[in-house]
Formats: sequence, C-alpha cells, structure tokens
Amino acid sequence: LRTVEVRGRYESARRLRSTIGSVFRYAIATARADTDPTSALRGALIRPTVTPRAAITDPKALGGLLRAIESFDGQPATRAALKLMALLFPRPGELRAAEWDEFDFKTSVWTIPEARMKMRRPHRVPLSRQAVCILAELRKISEIGTLLFPSVRSAARPISDNTLNAALRRMGYSKNEATAHGFRATASTLLNECGKWHPDAVERQLAHIENNNVRRAYARAEHWEERARMMQWWADYLEKIENAGRRG
Repeated sequence: LRTVEVRGRYESARRLRSTIGSVFRYAIATARADTDPTSALRGALIRPTVTPRAAITDPKALGGLLRAIESFDGQPATRAALKLMALLFPRPGELRAAEWDEFDFKTSVWTIPEARMKMRRPHRVPLSRQAVCILAELRKISEIGTLLFPSVRSAARPISDNTLNAALRRMGYSKNEATAHGFRATASTLLNECGKWHPDAVERQLAHIENNNVRRAYARAEHWEERARMMQWWADYLEKIENAGRRG
C-alpha cells in the first residue's frame, strides 16, 4: 500500500486497502486466516484531495460551448460523444465504453451495466429525441462492432479517457473552464435551479451515491416518469440556448 501511496495515487491505495480487506474477511470466514491486518490501517492512509471539475453553469456561456461542439472539426464520433455528454450527463467512462446492445431504441432507454457504474448497480437513462437522432447518425459512421466510440487504433477498445477533454482544449476551453465530467455539474446546477424537478429525480438521474441512510431509502424510488420528462425538457433547453446565440 505504501508503494502505491508514495507515487501519489492516494485513492488507488485506499481502494486497494478495501479490496485486500475483503479478501482477508473472506479468508477469516472460511477459516483460512485469523485476522484482517487492514483493519489497523483505517485512517492511516493519506486522503486524496478532492478537486472540483470545472463546469459551465451560466446559460449564455453554456450555449457558446454547445455551438463550439457543433462546429468542432475533429473526429465526428468525438463531436457526437460531447453532444451526448451534454444531453445525458453520464460519467465520461460510462459513455466512452458504451456498447450498442445497451440501447433500446423502441423504448428510448440506455441501460448502463453495473460493471461500469460507480454505485455498482445498473442505471437507466431516458433518451430524448435529440439523443436518439445523434445516436442514429453515429451508427452510420461507426464501424461494425460493439462499441459506440472505438479507438482509432483498435475497434475492440474505446476511446481514451483523455479524448473528450483534449477536444475541449482544442476548442479553446482550458481545464479551469470546462471538462467532460463537468457536464454533470452543469446539468445538476441548472436542473435544480430551474425549480421544475424534484431534487431526488435529479440525483437519481445523476446516479449519485447517497451516504445518508434515510436519503438512500428515498433514493430507491426511480422517479422514472419524471426523469423521462426531465431529460426531454433538458434536451429542448440545451437546443434553445444553443440556437439563441446564433440568432444574436
């Protein structure tokens, strides 16, 4: 653990301690070990510093970003990925590794498998009309395969975690102005501020992990119908602020 920690990978060290602890607890349960040595390390490892990701929450500035994405002259698939990040606001890794069989176009739902979810349970995302159109266009340019966003080097691997942020830098946005992960904060802020949607519906769509037991119990409610309406409203709203700048 110290070997990992001295490299500055504090979060990795904490996760590794948790994994090792799980192994030892299983060993104790199966009479293969007497104690869990990681229990003595609780609080001993350096806590990682949480740095908020840059996000644009001003509607006018957001409209400018959306127009910049629309005119992006890089890979069409990268442009499509950024549009979907804005519309659906998943975690970047959840979108980068998305596969076509996760999408049900009859019901307009994207189901992200638990293996890619931070909360380790499947997550459903209602697809707006705009998102479905982008996916349809993406399907036309994608090579035959399982991934929506295959790497240019290998169709069996998704684009790298730096691809989307690199595209934002190419558009002129610094890391202190916009990030791929920041689309989540953008949606969270504006959806909550508009006052049209229940906060739990917003949180459920963001797939946030609830730390409070009472809040976690309430979060079990899917709020599905409200989320579907909310996602279409959000897509219409983004379309509106994007087009407003063009008229101006």
